Amino acid sequence: MADLEAYRALLTEWNATMNLVGPSALAQFWPRHVYDSAQLLALAPEARAWADVGAGAGFPGVVLAILLKDRPGARVHLVESMAKRCRFLQTVVDTLALPAEVHNARAEDLKLKVDVVAARACAPLVRLLGYTRPYLTAGATGLFLKGQDVVSELTEAAKYWKFEAHLTASLSHTEGRILQVKGLKRVHQV
Repeated sequence: MADLEAYRALLTEWNATMNLVGPSALAQFWPRHVYDSAQLLALAPEARAWADVGAGAGFPGVVLAILLKDRPGARVHLVESMAKRCRFLQTVVDTLALPAEVHNARAEDLKLKVDVVAARACAPLVRLLGYTRPYLTAGATGLFLKGQDVVSELTEAAKYWKFEAHLTASLSHTEGRILQVKGLKRVHQV
């Protein structure tokens, strides 16, 4: 809890000058963002290596790194293409001594071997599958936090990709869903 509170304090401090998240996001830090991120662990309890693509302000990756801090062999890769967000993420990782590594890169350009690739508020599914393709085709499971439009996103993505999908109700938001993806193959060019 102390690390989560320290993360909230850092996010509040940096947000004053960088606008990492909207004002309502800070007000909903615990119920909406921390709990939303933390629930992913129950879907992959044995996973040690995680990647958070489009890590942004650190949801879900920083929360996962905090919760995995004392688990031997745990590692969270925070993948973010914007340098200013990477500076914030690196500060959080260093300050809290997290088992995490910040990558200032596009997710699809990295060759990371992970058990789970996660994303939250990153992109519509059809594009997100393109970003996470290197991880999914190497055997990772995708855990993507999605909102009320997930069914239409699945329909659109199925025009371009073949994959196994399973939806789980979010514990943090009545309209939220966690989309689990495996076995990705391209059907048509996006």
